[in-house]
Amino acid sequence: MNDSTIVSIRNGNIFQGSSLILSNVNFQVSKGEFVYMIGKTGSGKSSLLKTLYGDLYLREGQGEVAGFNLKDLSWKTVPLLRRNLGIVFQDFRLLTDRNIHDNLEFVLTATGWKDKALMKEKIENVLSKVGLKGKGFKMPYEMSGGEQQRVDIARALLNNPKLIIADEPTGNLDPDTTDEIMQLLFNICRDYHTAFIMATHDYSIIQKYPARVVRIEHGGVREISAVGL
Repeated sequence: MNDSTIVSIRNGNIFQGSSLILSNVNFQVSKGEFVYMIGKTGSGKSSLLKTLYGDLYLREGQGEVAGFNLKDLSWKTVPLLRRNLGIVFQDFRLLTDRNIHDNLEFVLTATGWKDKALMKEKIENVLSKVGLKGKGFKMPYEMSGGEQQRVDIARALLNNPKLIIADEPTGNLDPDTTDEIMQLLFNICRDYHTAFIMATHDYSIIQKYPARVVRIEHGGVREISAVGL
């Protein structure tokens, strides 16, 4: 894997338990690249994404993500891999008993940060990046769905990730808010050279914000064009 490659899976077989989900997977993502991942429910998208962030073990084939060999991962090294990644969920997964600043501080503490002043500076920085400067005092329930998704993206940015995995990040949002979030994701990709893999069922997004597309189907991964959706 060269310096510009963030994800590389070669001849990979992806398993869930004893079941083979995807076979002979060959998939690469370069630094600063935006890639859509599409496919029907149950096609194996989530299994592939889980393999990339170490939730599923790559048993067969070769794989590297952000410089980590997926076949060498252990309970000790999976957290180190995840510090190089950001994960954005459809359902936000914010802690409802604390404000936004404390949600983000919780993640920093969990990933080894100790200096309170640096943590505060980092939190203010990522909130500013996602258009929520000065909103750290708010509770999640005081924010709209779009604002909560921005917090989720801010959380993914905390450790300057080389790769962000976004699993249906606009699935619960209205069209106008979806546009705002997609513009934000593309701006982060461009401005910070962060690679993105975004799983989506919404093909209209791909038409409006074109980028490379891979389809998960028939137990494999293949490249397609946005025109051929």
